[in-house]
Amino acid sequence: MPFEEVILTIKKTLAQTENIVGFVSPSHFIPHVKAIITKLREDGLNPIFVYNTNGYDKVETLKSLEGLIDVYLPDFKYANPELSFQYSQARNYPEIAKAALKEMFRQKGATLSLNEDGIADWGIIVRHLVLPNALENSIEVLNYIAREISPKLHISLMAQYYPTDKAKTIPSLTRTITQEEYNSVVDAFHKFGFYNGWIQELESQEHYRPSFRDEHPFED
Repeated sequence: MPFEEVILTIKKTLAQTENIVGFVSPSHFIPHVKAIITKLREDGLNPIFVYNTNGYDKVETLKSLEGLIDVYLPDFKYANPELSFQYSQARNYPEIAKAALKEMFRQKGATLSLNEDGIADWGIIVRHLVLPNALENSIEVLNYIAREISPKLHISLMAQYYPTDKAKTIPSLTRTITQEEYNSVVDAFHKFGFYNGWIQELESQEHYRPSFRDEHPFED
């Protein structure tokens, strides 16, 4: 799609939504992200720009986005390099994600600002998905953030893991997490001094599974 059509489509969408432009897994499209933000601002539009990422971002890339991105929405999946290699074939994920999160924190700090509609318009929200049989990994993720970044950060602690497709072939991933596992991670959340964020109900395992057989899979 030509760039002009992309901008026009975004403008039409903004007129129907909460004035947010979200870039999802955009690391390989950074020049396009910059061009879109610059063009929209030149045209007098100032939506909330959200960088929705898996956390595997170069610090240099994030530095180039300073002043352009309003809200960083990174995952912090693994603190254990062996686990990250086993599940994502990226043994260096922990060191990359740690450096990336430090850079996001340098740019935004720990404060999460909300607009008059209760929507985040500035700051960082860190997501972590608790996996079955990986209790130590989740606790170390939280420990690192509290110790090396800030316990004031907003954390979205997710219990929604559900095994599908190829995950069912990996013995350690064939089940959802137990209440005991999640309770242990929630206890660590409080132990490390976090008080900002969101804790899911275990029932989210059933609620956050889109049906792609439906015309609108992400709607109830």
